[in-house]
Amino acid sequence: MTNSTLGFVYNPIYLEHRPPTGHPERPERLAHLVHSLKSDGLWDGLEHIAPAAATDGQLLAVHAAGHIDYLRRRTVVGGGPVDDAGETFISERSLDAALHAAGGVVSAIDAVLEGKIGAAFCAVRPPGHHAEREKAMGFCLFNNVAVGARHARLQHGVDRVAILDWDVHHGNGTQHIFEDDPTVLYISLHQYPFYPGTGARHERGVGAGEGFTLNFPLPAGTGEAVYLSLFEKEIVPALERFRPGLLLLSAGFDAHQDDPLANMALSAHSFGKFTDQVKGIAPIVSVLEGGYDPEALALSVEEHLRALMGP
Repeated sequence: MTNSTLGFVYNPIYLEHRPPTGHPERPERLAHLVHSLKSDGLWDGLEHIAPAAATDGQLLAVHAAGHIDYLRRRTVVGGGPVDDAGETFISERSLDAALHAAGGVVSAIDAVLEGKIGAAFCAVRPPGHHAEREKAMGFCLFNNVAVGARHARLQHGVDRVAILDWDVHHGNGTQHIFEDDPTVLYISLHQYPFYPGTGARHERGVGAGEGFTLNFPLPAGTGEAVYLSLFEKEIVPALERFRPGLLLLSAGFDAHQDDPLANMALSAHSFGKFTDQVKGIAPIVSVLEGGYDPEALALSVEEHLRALMGP
């Protein structure tokens, strides 16, 4: 095994998180992605990583004990909506899926930082970047990327972790968890104004973390050229100045022009180009967030994986 090997985290438990019929964050997103990877011949070229379940200690590094207990209690009584807006749900096996989603990111980080693989993609659900320290929201139960970032710091001694979030929705949960932490650089490109209402340019962190949050709010209809200009002029230079020991990607693919929940103008190829922009800055672990048109999601992830696997 060489450092050019791309790790891939997936487990069928992720399909067992079942929001109500018609919900956009449905198991078919991931099932179609896996089918496409197998059909297109990419599946066999990946180093498959079995995800462990996140431990309470790993979760408590970013989430309040009350939040974890609440999700467990809701599971015991049969699930249902777990946020005030009613769009985030727990079903019978959702907690198992969420524990293995956060734990899958931890497993991928361990493999990358131990030199077993060169990079990794975590095909997990439920997604995570809207989950705050004390609450679920935006289809997210635990903040998978945040759990991974703190694990890299506490267990591997990584001094600086960067999180690049190109999901079309701002990662309010990730920002709030790390907004006062100068060891984590959080960068987000997102449609604005849009759900969840955060992510204005002036939001730059607080206290010791001021300047370590960089938001790039973009109007509806923004296309690839504007994104790539931001990568070249602001995002890549900021990452290079920060010199992270690990780069985590909150890789949402819902800025694709065919996505039903947003209004951006990217193609599948755009996500391969974004990946090429940041390769080589630090070891990469990429984590699936949004992307709600199954075919657009599969095509976009394939472009992303090919870029991660390329020279």
